[in-house]
Amino acid sequence: PAAPQTGSSLSENYLALLWHHRLYLYAAAALVVGLWVSLKVALNLRYKILGMFNFSLRLCFQKSGEKDAVSGAIKQEEPEVHVSGVKIFYGSQTGTAKGFAKVLSEELKALGFPAEVIDMKDYDPDDRLADECVSGSVCVFLVATYTDGQPTESAEWFCKWLEDASTDFRYGRTYLKGLRYAVFGLGNSVYVGHYNTVCKNVDKWLWMLSAKRLMTRGEGDCNVVKSRHGSVQADFQAWKGKFLSRLQALATGEKKTCSGKNCKTGSSCKSKKEEEEASKETGSEVRRREEDESDLTGEKRSVVDLEDLGNLMKNAKKAKVRIQSAESLCFVRVLFTSSSLSFFPGYKLIGSHSGVKLCRWTKSMLRGRGGCYKHTFYGIESHRCMETTPSLACANKCVFCWRHHTNPVGTEWRWKMDPAEKILQDALEKHQDMIRQFRGVPGVKPERYEEGLAVKHCALSLVGEPIMYPEINAFIRLLHSRRISSFLVTNAQFPEEIRSLEPVTQLYVSVDASTKESLKKIDRPLFKDFWPRFLDSLKALGEKRQRTVYRLTLVKAWNVEEMQAYAELIALGQPDFIEVKGVTYCGESSASTLTMANVPWHQEVVAFVQQLAAMLPEYEVACEHEHSNCLLIAHKKFKLDGDWWTWIDYERFQDLVQAQQDSGGRQTFSALDYMARTPSWALFGAREQGFDPADTRFQRRNKTKDISGC
Repeated sequence: PAAPQTGSSLSENYLALLWHHRLYLYAAAALVVGLWVSLKVALNLRYKILGMFNFSLRLCFQKSGEKDAVSGAIKQEEPEVHVSGVKIFYGSQTGTAKGFAKVLSEELKALGFPAEVIDMKDYDPDDRLADECVSGSVCVFLVATYTDGQPTESAEWFCKWLEDASTDFRYGRTYLKGLRYAVFGLGNSVYVGHYNTVCKNVDKWLWMLSAKRLMTRGEGDCNVVKSRHGSVQADFQAWKGKFLSRLQALATGEKKTCSGKNCKTGSSCKSKKEEEEASKETGSEVRRREEDESDLTGEKRSVVDLEDLGNLMKNAKKAKVRIQSAESLCFVRVLFTSSSLSFFPGYKLIGSHSGVKLCRWTKSMLRGRGGCYKHTFYGIESHRCMETTPSLACANKCVFCWRHHTNPVGTEWRWKMDPAEKILQDALEKHQDMIRQFRGVPGVKPERYEEGLAVKHCALSLVGEPIMYPEINAFIRLLHSRRISSFLVTNAQFPEEIRSLEPVTQLYVSVDASTKESLKKIDRPLFKDFWPRFLDSLKALGEKRQRTVYRLTLVKAWNVEEMQAYAELIALGQPDFIEVKGVTYCGESSASTLTMANVPWHQEVVAFVQQLAAMLPEYEVACEHEHSNCLLIAHKKFKLDGDWWTWIDYERFQDLVQAQQDSGGRQTFSALDYMARTPSWALFGAREQGFDPADTRFQRRNKTKDISGC
């Protein structure tokens, strides 16, 4: 008989059996896995099909108003509203445009469109116009051209705001994107040079802010001889018929047919003729905003070198620039001409090398919406401050230049020189003219309007290098003779001029970097010996007895890591104050690679300032202006008995200047002789963060991150 098998032999036999039939086992396992994968795929596909089916059912039920398959609720689709209403803005002097607005309003109401007639003088575009981008309404502008091509008195502020916004990087090119509009102008072709200028400009400025033009601009002519339809009334009737037809088509959702060749992305279709017209009207603005200097190479540039100035003016506006030589000095007859206005948008040019511009903080304080950082740090009245310069030329090509490099550059004075008296007188007159445009503007405080006509402060920091002007001391003396304070900014490339400068209320030096390499990268100075000049300028600043300031501009990823080097520069010049602000992004420019990523948040600026102050035993953080992304580090000598005295006693300063002049320079004074106590709301750490509680903060609707300084 066979011997019984042990447990070990049974296991061996079982394993041998499995080994001999292993191919069957592999096939079975593969079949199971394949079935499992196929099942999963089928289930997923089923869920997707069901989801799409349910979604389609919901859409069908919503469109038909039937019972929803999921919730069981009755959901009737609301019809899409393409035009929620029409707002008719008019600017009229004799009442004609107002009459047209009322006629158009009645016809719109008869067709079932809600219509509102608005006098431009009663409308604040700064507060309300951007809301029209999302309201679904259509805006119609009926504007008359008055004397010398200017808007009527009622439309003056509206047009001024629109012009400023179209060239101000703080609003952005897409500020009015979504606003739909049509324009009709009232003019007289007898005045050849000013025919319908206002309506053309309004159309252009709206287009530059990305508003959507619904139809071709209409132009009514009061000259019956040349009027296309025999009279301005007939011109309006013809335009009105086209507008109503276009509006009715728009209300049904109909869009213009388009070949696709002439459309501006996101805007209405235009015929080739319309597009060429818009391009012609806006060409100079687009070129000015997009064709900035690409680099220090030979690429296409808009930064103007002295040797290129004549060619630029000739090519741009055929301005005749004559080069003269006198001994060893070469003069360009004028730095700019009246035809150079396209290079300085928003500026009022003075003589042949100066300019004045209304600061946005001046406008803000006129309306009780707060002042600039100088109001917080030093107590100036922003609505009484004139921003000007006697020299639009500069010796640097800074990457963050907030004038988009439209000013010429050079290392020495080479232009015909205007007398200081003329520059100051013209600057005051032009500044007052700009202030007068705010008379009757909604929100402007009457008492501040009256005060704003009397200039009390002058910020010599508009653009360029004011200290290059050979008669800068005479200009400063004239300011002080009118008891106007002086805030002068220099880019630290003219040390001898700093030493010879007479006392100013406050002298600034821009310290944009702390090492030779980063200064070359950020400021791009023209001088080959820019670094020795920079250091010598700081030493010259330290020799001054009046108030001195370092102005540091932080550019994230470029100069915020150079803490120790900054501390060494501060020890070199020993300034009274150190202003630290985040760089202001001025929009896209081929002149630099600066982007919004280089703009530090306010919290980042605060952290930098606190770290820097900790390295400076004689300084502390004193003030803050959060809205300008700016903080002030002050020398401890301005802190008396625990209180900061960073503000300025302006009347005391003027008395001290006069006494020094009367004594022939023997009687001198220092920064401590005209200081004033800083209010609690201006101090660092205060709840107000530097915003004057006497004013009301206004938050503008904007689609972009707004970190803007002064």
